[in-house]
Amino acid sequence: MKLIVGLGNPDRQYQGTRHNVGFLVLAELARRHGQSRPKAKFHGELVEAAVGSEKAMLLGPMTYMNRSGLSVQEASSFYKLPLEDLLVVCDDLNLPLAKLRLRSGGSSGGQKGLEDIIRRLGTEEFARLRVGIGAAPEGVDAADYVLSKFSKKETSEMEGAIASAADAAVCWATRGINDAMNQYN
Repeated sequence: MKLIVGLGNPDRQYQGTRHNVGFLVLAELARRHGQSRPKAKFHGELVEAAVGSEKAMLLGPMTYMNRSGLSVQEASSFYKLPLEDLLVVCDDLNLPLAKLRLRSGGSSGGQKGLEDIIRRLGTEEFARLRVGIGAAPEGVDAADYVLSKFSKKETSEMEGAIASAADAAVCWATRGINDAMNQYN
């Protein structure tokens, strides 16, 4: 079984913001592969899915970005998942808009949700799929920028990136991290 986690913030005011890209990718995966309605579990929303021949759990932590590790830790402990069966999808303001970067491990790169997951799990050794949201414009605070909404032009570009990120997550689940990195990086 695979656990795919999409990071974001739960309140309505955050819908459509740059920081909620992980939720958008998770919603696309649920639309394509979901087999259940979302259930409240592990301080998040959980959807059962079939991704190819793999059973997958799609988890959207409802803890706010900076406490995402609580939800991920609870789910991975409950399912007794090895770390190679965990993929975290999140935004990255260090990547150009709509660019994908898949890695098998590494630092948080300043992404607060990843930072908390690393702290809670006690390791950096889990796959992560970063979706570029572009850098904050000069003079704009990064915290304000990640909580801003995409422009109309950016929204159309991001729709393609979200679909590609969902494809990359499926590739990771069915063919492994190396194939997914070769195809989507």
